Amino acid sequence: MIEGVGVDIIEVDRMKQTVEEYGEAFLHKVFTPTELKYSRSKKNVNHHLAARFAAKEAFSKAFATGWSGPFRWRDVEVSNDPRGKPTITVQGKMKKKLERSQILLSISHSERAVVAVVLIEKSGRA
Repeated sequence: MIEGVGVDIIEVDRMKQTVEEYGEAFLHKVFTPTELKYSRSKKNVNHHLAARFAAKEAFSKAFATGWSGPFRWRDVEVSNDPRGKPTITVQGKMKKKLERSQILLSISHSERAVVAVVLIEKSGRA
């Protein structure tokens, strides 16, 4: 059963401007150490940060809380499996609420923008 779906798009230049304006305080509020390490290891750092930000935004929409309730930026971590497929793992209060759910993530980007789609599917089993 589909529990929620969310989509977000962000311009890479907007992420770059935000990082330049708010610096490390912004980065450490939104991204986990693992996400920062991964993004900083890539040639196009801002593309990877934007992708993770868009995925978190899409997740918050699918989870139907926006930025309120149990949603905490760093409790949502975006990573890649060994084949490069993006995945989301959750911690904190959301982990318990989603223990019987599967979170599906798709990310796509162009030179200027990144889009992310999240689908939360709840298992019918008790």
